Amino acid sequence: MERSKVTVPHVVSLKAKKKIVMVTAYDFPQARSADRAGVDIVLVGDSLGNVVLGHDSTLPVTMEAMLHHARAARRGVQCALLVADMPYLSYHLTVAEAVRNAGRFLQEAEVEAVKVEGGRKRLPVIQAMQDAEIPVMGHLGLTPQSVHLLGGYRIQGRTADQEAALVEEALALEQAGVFSIVLECVPAPLAARITKALRIPTIGIGAGPDCDGQVLVLHDLLGWSPGPKHKFVRTYADLAGEIHRALTQFKEDVEQKRFPSAGESF
Repeated sequence: MERSKVTVPHVVSLKAKKKIVMVTAYDFPQARSADRAGVDIVLVGDSLGNVVLGHDSTLPVTMEAMLHHARAARRGVQCALLVADMPYLSYHLTVAEAVRNAGRFLQEAEVEAVKVEGGRKRLPVIQAMQDAEIPVMGHLGLTPQSVHLLGGYRIQGRTADQEAALVEEALALEQAGVFSIVLECVPAPLAARITKALRIPTIGIGAGPDCDGQVLVLHDLLGWSPGPKHKFVRTYADLAGEIHRALTQFKEDVEQKRFPSAGESF
């Protein structure tokens, strides 16, 4: 059966009906693979700074880098909703600049929504994007662009005050018009509480099983990321190991004159 195009209203309608599946992708073959697998949302994440560009954080990622990768991913996606992360400083300075940058994603990369990190302080930006007809996905909890302010990559919402603040911020984002909210690295009971309080879907990453959907970085779930695995990651393949095996075998075949064979030559 032919698959229908996933839209923003469709994602909202999935709340409490079907678990939403979101993965990151950063180029044409990755996005095509995710789309063919039937995921609901493909996110061109600024996590490309870590897993593609080799940085220690997402902070060095620029608008031009995000647009470059979003355009490539666009060519691989037919049915999934394509969302792009707004990178650091692309929405932090003025509302007008934030709206213009968000509009560039829709106009130049043909994505269908953008994701913005942060709570109440982002409300004017989010509301202005809504006025410009730009769908916005929110992001609360551990917000990687705030890593230095947070003092590292730490679980958020552990205290009663933090818990209350996150619930209030989620409700404020919903009121501002976001169509869904990513909850990253918050205790599972808090994520469940926020999910129950909202009319829009939550998408968890390290936030327990009660969110309306789940997202993982593609490189993490494929076993292709450098460094130690996060607690919330489940790996479904050993791509790094398989790539190493293949490259090692190729090296040996060339050195031992086993490649190319007569059948692989003209």
